[in-house]
Amino acid sequence: MEVVTGALPSVITKLAGLAAGEYNLQKGLKGEIKFLQEELESMKAALEDISRTPAEQLPNNDKIWSRNVRELSYDIEDSIDTFMVQCKDKGLGKQHGLKKVIDRSLHLLMQPKVRHKIAKEVREIKSRVMEVHERRRRYEVNLGVDKPVTVDPRLFTQYTEMKELVGIEEARDEFINNFLTQGNNVPMKQGKTVSIFGFGGLGKTTLANAVFEKIRAQFDCCAFVSVSQTPDLKRLFKGLLNDFRKSINEEILDESRLIKVLREFLQDRRYIVVVDDIWDISVWKRIRCALPDNDVGYTIITTTRIADVAEQAGGAYKLKPLSSNNSRKLFFRRIFGNENKDNNEEIEKCPDDELAEVSDRILKKCAGVPLAIITMASLLACKARNKLEWYEVYNSVGTGMENNMVLENMRKILSFSYYELPCHLRTCLLYLSMFPEDFEIDKERLIRMWIAEGFVQWEKQGKSLFELGEFYFNELINRSMIQPIQDPSGMINSCRIHDMVLDLIRSLSSEENFVTVLSDMDRTSPSNMIRRLSIQNARKSHVMVQATRNLLQHARSVVIFPSAIAQVPAAGSCRVLRVLDLEHCNLSHTDSLKYLGNLYQLRYLRLYYTHISQLPEEIGNLQFLQTLDVRSNPISILPWRVVQLRNLMCLDINVSTRVPNGIGNLTCLEQLSWLYIDGSTINIIEELGQLTELRQLCIQLDKWNDKLLECLHKLQKIMDLVITVHPGQRSIGGLDSWVAPRHLHELTTLDGCWFLTLPAWVNPSLVPVLTCLFIAVRELHQGDLDILGRLPALRSLCLRVKHKKLGILDGFVVGAESLSCGHCFMCGRQEALPATMVVSTWALGTCHRCSRSSLKSDVKALARRRLSKPRLR
Repeated sequence: MEVVTGALPSVITKLAGLAAGEYNLQKGLKGEIKFLQEELESMKAALEDISRTPAEQLPNNDKIWSRNVRELSYDIEDSIDTFMVQCKDKGLGKQHGLKKVIDRSLHLLMQPKVRHKIAKEVREIKSRVMEVHERRRRYEVNLGVDKPVTVDPRLFTQYTEMKELVGIEEARDEFINNFLTQGNNVPMKQGKTVSIFGFGGLGKTTLANAVFEKIRAQFDCCAFVSVSQTPDLKRLFKGLLNDFRKSINEEILDESRLIKVLREFLQDRRYIVVVDDIWDISVWKRIRCALPDNDVGYTIITTTRIADVAEQAGGAYKLKPLSSNNSRKLFFRRIFGNENKDNNEEIEKCPDDELAEVSDRILKKCAGVPLAIITMASLLACKARNKLEWYEVYNSVGTGMENNMVLENMRKILSFSYYELPCHLRTCLLYLSMFPEDFEIDKERLIRMWIAEGFVQWEKQGKSLFELGEFYFNELINRSMIQPIQDPSGMINSCRIHDMVLDLIRSLSSEENFVTVLSDMDRTSPSNMIRRLSIQNARKSHVMVQATRNLLQHARSVVIFPSAIAQVPAAGSCRVLRVLDLEHCNLSHTDSLKYLGNLYQLRYLRLYYTHISQLPEEIGNLQFLQTLDVRSNPISILPWRVVQLRNLMCLDINVSTRVPNGIGNLTCLEQLSWLYIDGSTINIIEELGQLTELRQLCIQLDKWNDKLLECLHKLQKIMDLVITVHPGQRSIGGLDSWVAPRHLHELTTLDGCWFLTLPAWVNPSLVPVLTCLFIAVRELHQGDLDILGRLPALRSLCLRVKHKKLGILDGFVVGAESLSCGHCFMCGRQEALPATMVVSTWALGTCHRCSRSSLKSDVKALARRRLSKPRLR
């Protein structure tokens, strides 16, 4: 059960603004709002306390109360937001004459009615809050029964026979050879600490135990202890002493005294310790105090799911999933093992041809995670060798997970990571259930959705909401809850979610009505009010979607994927909608946008590649809109009322789409792409200089204008800048006197502007976080490459140089030893670039052991992607 805080964080903030703001509330109402604010803060704290307990250990009363509070928080926020919209003087700014006078008069006449309505709603909300509180108090039962103690299913991995584990011997030997020996299998004399990290169920404990058993004979004393999420360090230290067979006085209860005993005992002994399942680096540091450095040698192996913990613990080793062959061996051994007992060869192919296809599908879902493979195989071993029954098992993962004890063990293991997440990260993770299985989720798209839903709250001055959202995204990667996807330059711009994690969060979302997913896999119509709707591959589910139309009045997010385009609901039925994402849905023959202007609460609108030729003028009504993405549509010009969207932070359009005058009003804008500037729109440059919050800017020019340089000097928050020229036009100069801000991440002017020489600001001390540089220069010297090689964060570099102006006629040498970020694509070899060719490519990142031709194609592909879809870092 998901017990995150719902909309409470944003509701509490909005209540404070409502009481202290410019709203002319009825007498006495501010006091009631203050009461609500304090009551909801207490409820939020109670929810956070409850959320630390796994669902299966919670009393039913707490589950019901949590659900009621969260649903109540959504209703409160909807009421507040509706009131704020009604209080705004919508759309009167550019009206003239009699119509403006009439509309303003009607608006003023409506104000007392609106204030009376919000007063009534506040009192009704107060009554509901009190009822929720009283109901919990009335039915609260405390029988003094201890919480049930469950066996941690990970413990069984420590006692699994080696012969039952596929691929563990080669992983064990590779780990020992790479980390624990000096060569020729000679054990290291000095101390060594290595941390194994990776996704839950990947086999970290299994590998650590295998290494431990293999080399423990080389040490004087050995110990294997588990930390877990709620460690009892005194008990852990006693466990270490017990494993070391060191007797102690039972009266020693103080943690510091236990640490002292351990240090004295281990100071002159070779020891090996496995510390399993570390969640907090501060806990590790306290444990490390008890494990001394000594002159006779020691080995400490830790395991964790969190990358940052592994890095700080020392010697981080990322555990890989099983290979395809080993996955098959493990899967078929578990199911058909007894039938193959006289044959020493492993089964790598399904013995039953009828089951081959479903076996492949199941293994794909397991994605090389041993826990998933063993769990699924154990379940199938008890089933008949029947294709239909196996498909039932395949389809049951997620929808029927909670009804099967074997799958329940796997869910518990994943839940350990889930319940360790802070509440705000749990909410963000649950939102990923909006996306289909195996879907590549764009990082920027996801973060913008989080912001629109209110999951990302202001924390620090100087940090944008997008930067905070990016921090959340990285935290989920660090905790192994999502799987990062790197582009050719090594940048992480998207992610996937493992099928088993997706099954877990879908189950949690379904239980608590957090997300409703409609697809052909689910034949039933939703019975509850829908808060968030994701329609996936639902062509056959038109009856189900029709049934949802009356349930969407409280929907906050609607995401529809292309395969379900026939099921686009009428926007007019979603009056409190925050997120509407219709990417790749063909809207050319539908009226889905007819009532778009009525979605006053909308924060996020993504209409990427939807075949629309215009936006309705009423889009100006969307005063809360933060993200507008209408790329890849034949839209010639945006409606003039777009410039009234004062809260807009991200505007993505085609380079062929013109923007109206007045874009300088969008002072919250952080991301603008693409903006075309020619002779008819030259006045836009001055307005562009007013957008001082811009962090990403992508523009195309037909010719250089000196006003652009003046504008760029004003944009001191720029992190990502792309300048190109219109196809068919010659590249132009003009940027030589521009000085990049210190926090510049990416610069692309390759097909736009020449630099006379490498800019002086391209220096490790002036642009320490520059990761991507695609530029053209008239003149280049060997020393310039040396400077580029010292840029600490540089991952991608593409230079275009006039070959007649090369500073060294014999060519350049790019040495791998000068690259501070990693190996070069040329496998670490020094490579001379002939003076007669353009200095075209040089990319840093993972060594791909590629040929020269593949290197060129990789970087050209990267450049195409860079220009087609630039991103805010």
